[in-house]
Amino acid sequence: MTDRYADKQIKLFSLTSNLPIAEKVSEASGIPLGKISSRQFSDGEIMINIEETVRGDDIYIIQSTSFPVNDNLWELLIMIDACKRASANTVNIVLPYFGYSRQDRVAKSREPITAKLVANMLTKAGIDRVVTLDLHAVQVQGFFDIPVDNLFTVPLFAEHYSKLNLVGSDTVVVSPKNSGIKRARSLAEYLDSPIAIIDYAQDDSEREEGYVIGDVTGKKAILIDDILNTGKTFAEAAKILERAGATDIYAVASHGLFAGGAADVLETAPIKEIIVTDSVKTKNRVPENVTYLSASDLIAEAIIRIHERKPLSSLFSYQPKGIR
Repeated sequence: MTDRYADKQIKLFSLTSNLPIAEKVSEASGIPLGKISSRQFSDGEIMINIEETVRGDDIYIIQSTSFPVNDNLWELLIMIDACKRASANTVNIVLPYFGYSRQDRVAKSREPITAKLVANMLTKAGIDRVVTLDLHAVQVQGFFDIPVDNLFTVPLFAEHYSKLNLVGSDTVVVSPKNSGIKRARSLAEYLDSPIAIIDYAQDDSEREEGYVIGDVTGKKAILIDDILNTGKTFAEAAKILERAGATDIYAVASHGLFAGGAADVLETAPIKEIIVTDSVKTKNRVPENVTYLSASDLIAEAIIRIHERKPLSSLFSYQPKGIR
């Protein structure tokens, strides 16, 4: 690795949630990781010390607010405060995974909009910009009154499936729920494939039974979602596709949380391969058929372009090498 930006007033720091992706971003960008120490007192309080000067520097902090969500969020807030008090020029946060982004609206009476609350907390702490990856809902960008760059991972998935020759009319991209149609259509456009949707209808006994809208008979199916949490959505959708006549079934998600015994659920489902990015470093057991794709090059390129004041527009139609 060459320290390409060692003397250009930019510094990159990693907190504790996802050091592996931070190391990859550092290598891809040529920006060495800065030195910090983070520890917890016996009562759970977090203490951070920045072990080098940041005065006048543009700071980028990498932290996924995944499990333990609240500890990682507070560690990020404390690091932001430390940078501000040390006279950093700008403080920019890189959230490969933005926890609480699913709570983006009031779905029932008296529910909070926690994504907005978290956005307010981060902004009030003093950040200047957010770089994130595949927000659960793109409107969360509007919860911030500062620039937010929401990078998309669909082209990475398209490159992977193109190499497997999962393209054209023999492949169908499937949204496992109605809310994911736009995401499915985006991947389908890259692969030049049709889309299908799994819908659920209630019968008189109020039991939901899923069915497929679209033709999957004799086709290879790719399920796509943004967050893989417990695995139940993918597992049930795969069973519905199998009953509908799909041959090989694949699944892809931007963020692999693998919570609540997801590995056990997914290993019994008829899914040939599951793809996720490295946005989350989970301590949970991961199914044996999981393949990780790194989003580090995409994040590194975004950081470099921001620092050099170049447009990021090309990254929103990011075309990795090898795509059809």
